[in-house]
Amino acid sequence: MNPPLRMRWGLPAAIFSLKAFAAAILAAYISFTIGLERPYWAFLTAYIVAAPLAGAVVSKALFRVIGTFVGAAASVLMVPPLVNSPELLTLALAAWLGLCVFVSLLDRTPRGYMFVLAGYTACLIVLPTVAAPAQIFQTAALRVQEITLGILCGSLIHGVILPGSVAGFLIERVAVILRDAERWTRDSLELEPDPAVEGERRRLAQDVTELHQLSIHLPFETSRPAPRVRTVRALQDQLSLLMPLGAAVADRVAALRERDALSEEAAALLADTREWLRDIETDRLTRERVADGLKARCSALEPEVGPGAGWDDLLQLSLGARLASLIEAHQDVRDLSEQIGTRDRRPVSARIPRLLEGRRNREVHRDFRGAARGAAGAALTIIVGNVLWIGSGWTDGATAVMLAGVFLALFSASDNPLLPLWMFFNGTFIASVLGMIYAFGILPRIDGFPMLALSLAPPLLVLGALMHSPRYAGVALPALLGMGSPFIIAESYNDNFVSFADSSLAQLVGVLFAIAMARLMQTAGLESAINRTLRAGWRDIAERANLYGAPDVRGWINRMLDRIALLAPRLALSGKHPGEPLYDVLRDLRTGVAIGELRELRLELPRERSAPLTSVLADVGAYYRRLEPRERVPADPRLLGDIDGALQAFIRDEDVPVRRKAALALVSLRRNLFPQADALKGQP
Repeated sequence: MNPPLRMRWGLPAAIFSLKAFAAAILAAYISFTIGLERPYWAFLTAYIVAAPLAGAVVSKALFRVIGTFVGAAASVLMVPPLVNSPELLTLALAAWLGLCVFVSLLDRTPRGYMFVLAGYTACLIVLPTVAAPAQIFQTAALRVQEITLGILCGSLIHGVILPGSVAGFLIERVAVILRDAERWTRDSLELEPDPAVEGERRRLAQDVTELHQLSIHLPFETSRPAPRVRTVRALQDQLSLLMPLGAAVADRVAALRERDALSEEAAALLADTREWLRDIETDRLTRERVADGLKARCSALEPEVGPGAGWDDLLQLSLGARLASLIEAHQDVRDLSEQIGTRDRRPVSARIPRLLEGRRNREVHRDFRGAARGAAGAALTIIVGNVLWIGSGWTDGATAVMLAGVFLALFSASDNPLLPLWMFFNGTFIASVLGMIYAFGILPRIDGFPMLALSLAPPLLVLGALMHSPRYAGVALPALLGMGSPFIIAESYNDNFVSFADSSLAQLVGVLFAIAMARLMQTAGLESAINRTLRAGWRDIAERANLYGAPDVRGWINRMLDRIALLAPRLALSGKHPGEPLYDVLRDLRTGVAIGELRELRLELPRERSAPLTSVLADVGAYYRRLEPRERVPADPRLLGDIDGALQAFIRDEDVPVRRKAALALVSLRRNLFPQADALKGQP
């Protein structure tokens, strides 16, 4: 979510710009003082690591230092043995960049930038030193020193002077996300919910992903005690439950209303639950007391499941059980948000220790083919670029190839890399114009570092404020980087206009070459990414249906929510709607939850009693294994017969808890796979 206008253009933007400017000028001053070869690297790095939140700056700094060192080490290892074989050196550099991009795309957290940096740092070191390979170690050591200096200056200024708090920002975002989630649930519990609610609820997947990304920076918080990461993970778990549970309750209400079977007691319970959610920000004891009363009414709403139970009874059982779980999930979310907001590590309620028990990293979707595609694009850019550069004999062609490789690595995770690349081109063009004005119009008239800093302040402060805005950061950052040109941030003045023009042209050509390669690699890329994500979910369901071990339901929900978060922007770019049957991943998520419930029940029963469940699970697995993204064929009517047969068998079971568990899971599965089917076979 973009910050409000006053946050983007008010005092926070001004403070951010001043701190970024101070860090860059400090890095340049120290570089000049200690005699580093290329002080502009320290200057540029101070702007690259700049971020409004102190914890994000510090964490990025650590990741950058590690990535820079690893990339430099790889450069030193590559060049000496391959110095006389430019073809092999090109392949080695391309392979290294591709490997780093591949790993970063699988990681998909702020930590992944460390791997990208290790890849393109090698490009920054190797390509400019091809003409002087004997100096590779010295060049690598100097780049590490210059970049590390910029990182340290940026971390010092942003982390100590008026630091922006990651924890504070996370707490604010949690409050907004909770209010949105509670509003969506209230709308879902309406007897005639607005169809737009379904699309809004899917945004919760992006919100959960955002919390996961922010939590990476929490250990690096400098301005206040940070919440424990596992508390944030537990909150993500509970937020993740809201989507399938809310959708399930809305589905049962709609099904009962279609059959004119929604009781007055159920309608009153839904209304009271909406009222509780509207007043949920009251004190915790009142919230718990009202929630306990609502959950008791949910239990009372559940009819006895037995041989005479009809389809209406089973739907009402499912409504009561899912609504009780939904109320409890909202209760847990509120408790965890209070735990995150307090600076006291003691639990705010007796529920917290249970919610935190056994938490681990969030399960996410891994797209190996997509990562391989991105890695191949970055590697191919280096290979093709080197061939064109060497064939043309252009001296500054190395700069173009170097930048193209960097850009393809940076934007390999983007579904539409052309947009940020064109923004980078525009910013680079602005930087070239500004650089020319400064290098040949202003710098000849000033003397000394204080005058240099003062003359650079106006454009740098304006561009720094623009960088604070997500809308303009894509243009402002490359313009800022252009102001760190070696013709501007240099020990001595250089008036060689031809060299300046050649360097500026190489930068623009590098961006255009990256755009051309991205367009080439993007052909059918978006559609392919959508299809891979859909297939991954269907393959998981098929595999889960045939496993006999204990199911990891929380892991499944997290992974599917991550897929929903990935699919939503891709479907929007392609003009498709996530609510279409073919792309309804939320329905697949609920199906996977029902499969997990059936597997849990199967583990509790002897083989002869669980045979109907095994048959249903095998049929579900076979159905999902046959699915293709081109067309989502309806489920086989024989599967509906198997589900109904299993329901009829289990509602006659002598064990009451078994009857209830089986009915809940099978009703969910039936509604997910056959939403148009009405009563059970043989019932009116």
